[in-house]
Amino acid sequence: MHLRNAEIFCDVAAFRSISRAAEVHHVSQPSASQAVSQLEKDLAVQLIDRSRRPLELTPAGQKCYEGFRELLGLYRQIRDQVHGLKDVVSGRVRVASIYSVGLLQLDACVREFERAWPSIEVQVDYLHPDSVYQRISDDETDFGLVSFPQHGGEFASIPWREHSLVLVVPPGHRLAEYSDGIAPELLEDEDFVAFTTELTIRRRIDRWLKQARIAVNVMHEFDNIENIKRGVEAGTGVSLLPRPAVEREVRSGSLLAVPVCGVNWTRPLGIVHRRHKSLSRAATLFVEFLQNYPEPELAGSPQPAQQSVPAAETAPESDSARTTAATARTAAVPAANTSPVASVDPSAGQAEHAGQVEPGGPHSARHLSGRRARS
Repeated sequence: MHLRNAEIFCDVAAFRSISRAAEVHHVSQPSASQAVSQLEKDLAVQLIDRSRRPLELTPAGQKCYEGFRELLGLYRQIRDQVHGLKDVVSGRVRVASIYSVGLLQLDACVREFERAWPSIEVQVDYLHPDSVYQRISDDETDFGLVSFPQHGGEFASIPWREHSLVLVVPPGHRLAEYSDGIAPELLEDEDFVAFTTELTIRRRIDRWLKQARIAVNVMHEFDNIENIKRGVEAGTGVSLLPRPAVEREVRSGSLLAVPVCGVNWTRPLGIVHRRHKSLSRAATLFVEFLQNYPEPELAGSPQPAQQSVPAAETAPESDSARTTAATARTAAVPAANTSPVASVDPSAGQAEHAGQVEPGGPHSARHLSGRRARS
């Protein structure tokens, strides 16, 4: 039995899709299907029920999936230990990210990391929060990127970013004149485009408005940032959104971002992993790279000059040299077999995750006929 076939099978089982597993492994769909078929031939048992969509595992397939995951995890540990003797870092880093974090933060960072570490491949899947946590729990990803991260039980979290919420208004709105900052009480009685009530960010905004004794008229509710922005652009109300989430619209002039003065309304982002599982050396390197990667400059927000993390100008002569070069680029790279930065308990993430859907993905909406909410 080839480990490669077992690895492809595990991804087919995780994604319930041969084509998705083929994409991850950079092989054709027939090649991925052949890998699974060869595994079934070696074991003389059917692993996948191909008559169902999405694909389902047979009882034997479920047993093999659980066993192969443990086997592959042990193999990766041994590989890391052996490579550590030679100061070599390689492998695949699996990341599960909520939609808005991934689309805003990750693309450029992944490209630069893979240029700096060509022997490491970063695989990113964009999911809803519940699916991110499920992937972590099932050991189908190395770590997740989420908002209002959980910390406790089987999960540990590392603080990553914190984004201020701003008042988002269309051009010409009466509150657009407060471009330098607006007092929260001026939101009283405003028509408002809100997140749906099952979202953590909605519960936080409700709490903040209630503490400030502010009531708004909730006109529409959406479970994702993109639809909220479209609602504000259409003039159905204003909203409170993380500042980076409206960067494209601010630059194009279709929306304005007004700072809210005298309050600390923020959305924390965190790196979440299984509490009692050590990250691979490759995953640890990428965590450190993420933590040191600079935030993109926002329109109209002067920031201190920062140099982006450059790719290696030339290929280092050895993995040891590459490790030293990447350390200089990312400011801090852990030694071999080192866990990521000690996890911190961000109070924002406790117990409020249950049932949340990530704003930024696909997609429900509710229209409310001017319901007044003292949030």
